[in-house]
Amino acid sequence: MQEIQIVDYEDHYHQAFKSLNAYWIRKYFKMVAADYQVLDHPRENVLDKGGYIAVALWNEAPVGVCALLKMENGPFDYELAKMGVSPRARGKGVGYALGQTIIEKAKTFEAKNIYIESNTLLKPAIALYRKLGFVEVEGIVAPYERCNIQMVLALGAS
Repeated sequence: MQEIQIVDYEDHYHQAFKSLNAYWIRKYFKMVAADYQVLDHPRENVLDKGGYIAVALWNEAPVGVCALLKMENGPFDYELAKMGVSPRARGKGVGYALGQTIIEKAKTFEAKNIYIESNTLLKPAIALYRKLGFVEVEGIVAPYERCNIQMVLALGAS
């Protein structure tokens, strides 16, 4: 079996970024305006605003994606968001590799912390975030109705 490779987002990965995320969002929830904004225009809404997108390739095909969004206001520097992994690639360490890549990228951006909004219905995702070192926090107003858990990872001094 070929190894998973993590690469930087390029515009030709746009359809994969959109479809991998739309798949899980539609499976468990519903797409909302904020989803369309990021998924339809990742360059403008993620990269051009100081963020980053990682793409996981397996046999040279995109099987996972994850964004690091620069947060404008509030106590958090960046948000780990829009992580999607193809059903055919689950259980191969794709999510963990993407999460590690996002954490390392945040450190290069001199972030002090990374924030996540999710839903406890997504048990494998929550377990992954905990494995990556994220801990639950409370008291933040989430823009997504589907969000019922928020987590943060303190990065400490670089």
